[in-house]
Amino acid sequence: MTRSVMRQMVQLVMRVVDNWLQMAMANKTKFLVLKPWLALYVVAFIFGASMYPALAQNAPQPVSPAINANPSVSANATALALANASVIANAAAAAHAANSANPANSLDAPSVSVDAHASSFTESLSTFVAEKTAPIPQDDADLWQRIRRGFAMEPLASPLVQDQEQWYATRQDYIRRFVERGSKYMYHIVEEVERRKMPTEIVLLPIIESAFNPQAYSRAAASGMWQFIPSTGTHFGLKQDYLTDHRRDVLLSTDAALDYLQKLYGMFNSWELAFAAYNCGEGCVGRAIAANQRKGLPTDFVNLNLPNETRSYVPKLIAVKNIILSPATYGIELNNVLNQPYFIKVAAPEKIDVKLAARLAEMPEADFSALNPAFNKPVAANTNYFLVPTAQAEVFKTNLDLYRSLNGPMVSWQTVTAKRGESIDRIAKRYGMTGSYLRATNIGIKERKGKITAPASFMVPMAKEAKIIDATLDMKESLRASAPPPANLASPSRLTAAVALASSAPVALIPAPQAGVEPPTVLSNASIPYSYQVQAGDTLFSISKRFGITVTALKQLNGIPENSLQSGQILKLLSDEKLPPNETLSNLVAAPVVVPTVAAVRAQPRASLIKVKAPPIQKYTVKRGDSLFAIAQKFDVSIDELRQWNKLTTKAVLRPGVRLRVS
Repeated sequence: MTRSVMRQMVQLVMRVVDNWLQMAMANKTKFLVLKPWLALYVVAFIFGASMYPALAQNAPQPVSPAINANPSVSANATALALANASVIANAAAAAHAANSANPANSLDAPSVSVDAHASSFTESLSTFVAEKTAPIPQDDADLWQRIRRGFAMEPLASPLVQDQEQWYATRQDYIRRFVERGSKYMYHIVEEVERRKMPTEIVLLPIIESAFNPQAYSRAAASGMWQFIPSTGTHFGLKQDYLTDHRRDVLLSTDAALDYLQKLYGMFNSWELAFAAYNCGEGCVGRAIAANQRKGLPTDFVNLNLPNETRSYVPKLIAVKNIILSPATYGIELNNVLNQPYFIKVAAPEKIDVKLAARLAEMPEADFSALNPAFNKPVAANTNYFLVPTAQAEVFKTNLDLYRSLNGPMVSWQTVTAKRGESIDRIAKRYGMTGSYLRATNIGIKERKGKITAPASFMVPMAKEAKIIDATLDMKESLRASAPPPANLASPSRLTAAVALASSAPVALIPAPQAGVEPPTVLSNASIPYSYQVQAGDTLFSISKRFGITVTALKQLNGIPENSLQSGQILKLLSDEKLPPNETLSNLVAAPVVVPTVAAVRAQPRASLIKVKAPPIQKYTVKRGDSLFAIAQKFDVSIDELRQWNKLTTKAVLRPGVRLRVS
């Protein structure tokens, strides 16, 4: 074979393969399919480069779509590529040297030595790989870049990965939806995963489990974003009771999922097997490994005999990872996710309507529930915190303080019980609800053919409290809207002025001194009186602000369990140790403190504001046959309120003739 014929053959092979590569890239063919052709191209390039230096200079360079599109190719991958290029070049040089040593097999010898050609090719290929794998500048504002940097799992050689890639690549709307939902939670998950030094592929697991839907519920009774079944949830400390299901709690379920995955990785020393066990259970994977060990077969994920769902589970995760690595390769437009916290924890009342909490946070109820999805009932009880967007944290705290200062009720639902066999629709009608609304507000009702299958407790609305809540919120908004911003205050705030108007007594809003006007006196700690007599319109909040004492301290000093006050009531403002000798509390009652206010606040028309008066206390004499449930129903209050107002324990027995407070 002459030199010219060999040159033409090599050039033809290289041209054909290069054209095919460009067509494949235009059609977004998967990189795994390109690998054999890339190998053929490199072999042709090596052979031509080692035989004829001119070919190395004139040959077109291959372009890998995966390398170009992947902004986070690691340094390890670059080093590996360069090492492989060197090995291939050296092998080609050795093969050519062997051919040259054998006159029967040698072709026309090139004018440049084999070693020089091999060295030249290695340098050329090294430059090419370095250019293609040079790290693209990272955009730290995009959380996806941070996630890509934490990927640690090896590629999975399985046709199922390509099938799953194709499935996701044809569903742009689905990807957009789970990215939109996940953007609320991913920053927190990334923080926790990095803190535990775990691979960030874990951040993508809720996509496979629930598409980042914290309310997801499966036929196998798995619940929440991480899809815990009841037994596994209980094992990892996720409480499930009448009021709450912590499998849906964003923070608690994430901690439990990471604990579980760490345990599984410790058992199998493989993230592929850990994820498989997360899907079908550690026992399932353990048995499959033992079966392969008995047969002398490999025990990696690809070779295990696992359930069909589990065999597709890990390829799904790897497919999503590949798409996140290089969305453009699959024709996907991946929306950025801000690399900053989306939510923050705020202190929650002991018990409050979920709807009321959302209104105080000034959020749609659906958005509030997406961050606080653990509640089975319309009342959030026994929780220490809520999650709210970072921008709404101060709004919630301030609105809650203002609402409390107006003595508005926190709960407008009460618990009732029903017997086995009662109709859902009949129970709902009894309390002015529809059956569907009763089901929606009481998750987990066990029923058959519209009748409950076991004695159950439900929450039903209390119309009177609901109206008071609405009126109190209206008053809150009126106060905020009506109060002009105090112009001469060091820290102007419309809400501060609104809180001021909520109290009937003047408030300490001190204007700046003016020429010829003596500034008003401000109460110092030394001048705080020992006690104070409550005036009409006073609240714990307004009194605490007036005297610089916290509401909690006022309650502790005076043994007040609730926020309600009565006109004429005497409150301690200082502890008994600070009383002067031979003085009693009644001798030291302070007159109502009058502090000058800003003119704009003093002139504010009060008639336009909505007045909310606490309902008068009502008493009821217990009759023979009465029960707390019957009395609560009669006066439209909850059993818990009756117990609290009358200091009744759960074992208390009602006796005829006893007087009970019922409002």
